[in-house]
Amino acid sequence: MGGFDRLRTSLRRALIEGGTMRVEPRSGAVAGAGDGRTTDGPTGIADDPGERPVPLPAPRGAPVAPVHPSVSSHDDADVPRGLRVVTAWSWRLLVLAAAGAVLLWLIGRLKTVLIPLSIAMLLSALLSPAVAFLRNRLRFPRSLATAVVLIAGLAAVVGTLTLVVNQFVDGFPELSDNAADGVQQIQDWLRNGPAHLSNQQLDESLAAAQRWLQENRAALTSSAVSTAAATIEFLASMFLVLFATFFFLRDGGRIWRFLVRLVPGAGREDLASAGEAAWLTLVAYVRATVLVAFIDALGIGLALLLLRVQFAFPLAALVFLAAFIPIVGATVSGSVAVLIALVTRGPIVALAVLLAVIAVQQLEGHVLQPLIMGRAVAIHPLAVIVAIATGVMLAGIIGALVSVPIVAVLNTGIRHLANRRRAEPPPEAVVVSGGP
Repeated sequence: MGGFDRLRTSLRRALIEGGTMRVEPRSGAVAGAGDGRTTDGPTGIADDPGERPVPLPAPRGAPVAPVHPSVSSHDDADVPRGLRVVTAWSWRLLVLAAAGAVLLWLIGRLKTVLIPLSIAMLLSALLSPAVAFLRNRLRFPRSLATAVVLIAGLAAVVGTLTLVVNQFVDGFPELSDNAADGVQQIQDWLRNGPAHLSNQQLDESLAAAQRWLQENRAALTSSAVSTAAATIEFLASMFLVLFATFFFLRDGGRIWRFLVRLVPGAGREDLASAGEAAWLTLVAYVRATVLVAFIDALGIGLALLLLRVQFAFPLAALVFLAAFIPIVGATVSGSVAVLIALVTRGPIVALAVLLAVIAVQQLEGHVLQPLIMGRAVAIHPLAVIVAIATGVMLAGIIGALVSVPIVAVLNTGIRHLANRRRAEPPPEAVVVSGGP
């Protein structure tokens, strides 16, 4: 029997290698010999009752049913392709949404550090040309050039703030008197103008305003109590901004090269190139924003001087600072200027200030922005609004200030990486030389 079993095994192996079918013995089954029970056909072959036929792959040359590349197993073949595609996109989008939520949570938790670092980056982009001039033209050492530029910038900021505060303190008593007269003029206009409000309606409006102040007195008081803590946090943030700006100006290139070396070797060149392009975009954005803000402040400031509106210089400084927040900043600063003109000089002068603000904003939007900024830092208005709203939600006014430059830098960096990847030939591409 032993020799017959070996012969039987050899025949079965020959059948299997010939591409017919193979059999899979059941566990515990005992093969019978010479019983003649053989089933042969397209579904299997079995020569023992304890064995079940198992299909083999189709023989060579037989037609094979096409399988879509998205199918990774035989079970996926029963799922419609559209459902597979939707499911694949769904879990990927869920992963991206979760990563974005975690990133926003981290930014919210670390905003006390991230916001000063962002401001320091903006100041570095603004002051880096001056540092480069002192180092390359005047041969200043790196630390000395950085210190000179930083001290000069601080002196300019402190001098401007001192002038603004002094003018505001000197003119505050006159502003209070003019405000009382302006409120009386507004009441007379509401009573005798197109609105034709009665004294009872005006009294009810004033009573509603007083009730609102009384109801929100607790919130206002708590805000005043938290001023001390906010002041300490502000001072700490200012020191962090100064130190970070100094080291960004002095060792910015070294810091960036160190960060690039942390990336795997295959992506270092692309990341370094994208970072350089993003830095140039940030420098261009800050320069253009400063120039546009200066022109806006000069135009509105001259209009306020010609119309003899009080606090012309402080309002011009407010316009300059607010211009760093696109779209929203110009509207807010212009509204403040119109309100001051209305309170101090009356509705006619306020209307003239409003026309001047609109003219300056139209000049900025249609001439200055396209001409100065150009396409290098062009961002869609919807992206600007979403960035400002996100910045306000995460960090208030400072978040709105730094959100748009961050979006501009990310936009340039991502586009630069995408263009480099598109320009690179695929690995299997064959380059044919035109030479001999």
